[in-house]
Amino acid sequence: MAKLTVKQVLKRADKADTKKAQWRTIYEEAYEYGLPQRNLYGGGYENSVPEGNKSSKVYDSTAVNSVQRFGNRIQSALFPPYRKWCALLAGEDAKREVENPQELQAALDIYTEKMFAVLRQSSFDLAMSEFLLDLCVGTAVMLIQPGDETTPIRFEAVPQYLVSLEAGPNGTIDNVYRKLKLRGEAIERQWPDVKIHDELQKMIDDKPEEDVELLEATIYKPNEGYYCYHVIDVKNKEELVYRTSTSSAWIISRYSTVSSEIMGRGPLLSCISDVKTLNKVKELILKNASLAISGVYLAADDGVLNPQTVRISPGAIIPVARNGGPQGESLKPLPKSGDFNVAQIVINDLTANIKKVLLDDSLPPDTMSARSATEIVQRMKELSQNMGSAFGRLITEAMIPIVRRVLFIMDSQGLIDMPLKIDGQELKVVPTSPLAQAQSLDELENVMKFIQITQGIGPIGQVALNQDETLDYIADKLGIPGRILNSAEERKSMMAEMAQMAQQAGMMPGAEGAEGAPPEGPPVE
Repeated sequence: MAKLTVKQVLKRADKADTKKAQWRTIYEEAYEYGLPQRNLYGGGYENSVPEGNKSSKVYDSTAVNSVQRFGNRIQSALFPPYRKWCALLAGEDAKREVENPQELQAALDIYTEKMFAVLRQSSFDLAMSEFLLDLCVGTAVMLIQPGDETTPIRFEAVPQYLVSLEAGPNGTIDNVYRKLKLRGEAIERQWPDVKIHDELQKMIDDKPEEDVELLEATIYKPNEGYYCYHVIDVKNKEELVYRTSTSSAWIISRYSTVSSEIMGRGPLLSCISDVKTLNKVKELILKNASLAISGVYLAADDGVLNPQTVRISPGAIIPVARNGGPQGESLKPLPKSGDFNVAQIVINDLTANIKKVLLDDSLPPDTMSARSATEIVQRMKELSQNMGSAFGRLITEAMIPIVRRVLFIMDSQGLIDMPLKIDGQELKVVPTSPLAQAQSLDELENVMKFIQITQGIGPIGQVALNQDETLDYIADKLGIPGRILNSAEERKSMMAEMAQMAQQAGMMPGAEGAEGAPPEGPPVE
């Protein structure tokens, strides 16, 4: 397939933008009430409204706080900072191709350590926290690019407002288009291989601080098996950068999807009606509270009292022609209206439902200074049940692609030498986060119960178990590094040595007495 022209790329980007425009109303409300700090739908990106007005319509912070806790909870459960949340394990194909699978796994454990050392040196944790906030709305986007010697890999959580997507087969995301504004003087630093045309160069020389509207396009070529990366000057319709790569820099994850829909639907969209209702109730309460505090007054239209000159303030004296009599009072307060008790009941119901949908009400609040391992496991189990299929989608659309991209960059930079492919057969990524461990413990409990049953049966039950495979299975579920385990050959050799030592000990003098000979009696004369 021939290289796409600038006109073709722009046309495909416009088509993707048109499809995404159908989601604008849905996403705009979600960001407006639940994530105002990341809301670009209000016109701030286009400089049509001031950036400081993002929270102007928010009267209740329940959704804002719950979305923040949602992101923190998912990150702690799946991508805990400064902890290893996955492991690289050799697939069955790789095990068959090597003589010693144990040595292969030990090498993969070293790769795992190097990968997390690079992640801790980068801004991954910060980018992941922003990534999961967008995921609460429905669609999260992360850009992973090579860095420098200080920061080998750069992570950026891109607001999904700036990104348009094109779907591939089976609901996958093939192509990504991003709107980008960059100062003219920073373009060459962003892309060292950029080819700046004359008109753009003149603008950079005259106004280096002025923003340039760019389009980043990453388009997959299935026949060739690589991605085409374009950077286009939108105004002048000139291509500035063109690259090809077998790895995409974009990580696109959806919380859940509906058939034929490319954009995701998150828990915030599920409760947005409750969020808007609660926000409106709070607004009415605040308005009613201001009326209750300052009061509303009725004034007689008798030509004597001028309502325009009346000021209600502490200690004020208001001259009136009369204040009573057959014609009524000249000035009197309007009776209070509204029932704050009913409003509070509505608020409590709406708040509880919002927190439930946003996974902010599982188990009692963890206010204890110390929590038991059982409680932690129980919390993770409940979180896993509440997330449902979103857990598996996060593994397939976020965790595995992130690991694949990071290893690709590390391999290209010479930090590792990765001959294996992450496809589940040669190399597989296994989650080891608290949430994954909680699920593994469920499986492990069944195995341990079976082991106890076999031990109670006797020798017949014990021989039913392959002890080597059982121990390897338990170690895998507990996330034990392979390098601290002996190989099958080493175990056989050690068992043979132990048997030989036991046999030799049985042949030593005094061994018979030690094994149960009758006690010594008095000497026989």
